[in-house]
Amino acid sequence: MSVLTSPPTSSGSGETVSRRRRGWRAKAAGVVLAALALTTGVAAPAPAAANPYERGPDPTNSSIEASRGSFATSTATVSRVAVSGFGGGTIYYPTSTTAGTFGAISIAPGFTALQSSISWLGPRLASQGFVVFTIDTLTTSDQPDSRGRQLLASLDYLTQQSSVRSRIDSSRLGVVGHSMGGGGTLEAARSRPSLQAAIPLTGWNLTKSWSTVRVPTLVVGAQSDTVAPVASHSIPFYTSLPSSLDKAYLELRGASHFAPNSSNTTIAKYTLSWLKRFIDNDTRYEQFLCPIPSTSLSISDYRGNCPHSG
Repeated sequence: MSVLTSPPTSSGSGETVSRRRRGWRAKAAGVVLAALALTTGVAAPAPAAANPYERGPDPTNSSIEASRGSFATSTATVSRVAVSGFGGGTIYYPTSTTAGTFGAISIAPGFTALQSSISWLGPRLASQGFVVFTIDTLTTSDQPDSRGRQLLASLDYLTQQSSVRSRIDSSRLGVVGHSMGGGGTLEAARSRPSLQAAIPLTGWNLTKSWSTVRVPTLVVGAQSDTVAPVASHSIPFYTSLPSSLDKAYLELRGASHFAPNSSNTTIAKYTLSWLKRFIDNDTRYEQFLCPIPSTSLSISDYRGNCPHSG
């Protein structure tokens, strides 16, 4: 039987030290329980999971950049004539139910676009352990406020009426959107503070102040965006969010407004990490968000408040 020495020390942040000490205490408790079982012949109870919402294996940089995760997925098509409040869409979901219920995300396209423009994110996120709904809007010219309402209507359908509702934990929901759909994610987050995460991708919205948002928000901008320039959209969105909020700003180096319309490893990597961290409360993904990622060939700017408190 292994012997535990005193808990490790660290010159890192207080939160890091606290996490390590908690881990040491858990290991120490396990040793005590094992010793009890050996001396009494009574089986020690299994320790409770640190986080019941964790889904999938321990993440690595390779796993979060992969085009598919560990879950096999299926799809369900939702006709626009079968729903109200939005334009139907496609649900991507993990096939197995052995892991329990999953968090869920609705994703809205941008102005004049259909769900096909952001469909690549559906199976990519679902295979990492989420139910994902890529939606069509009522009309392709719907403005951000309407798209925000439609995102919420699609989440309500997903959790209350859809064929996969039993697979979803309705307390763990988020919204993602591109362009005006990104502007809609901010509208949805402001309207429904019970959401766990919001991610506007090269978002467009005439409203610049989002000081009342209480949902952890990752704002993704594109350095060369001429449709929704970061100086007048993504950066003001980010800076207007409360300083006390878990928030971050990721700027894609050299990218255009339409970067989210095709498979993009950087978008997928940080979108997944944000959703895992705040929808699943999965602190295993904190390592990819804090400390603040450095600028690189794919990132021209990254800002945020670390460590995260949510």
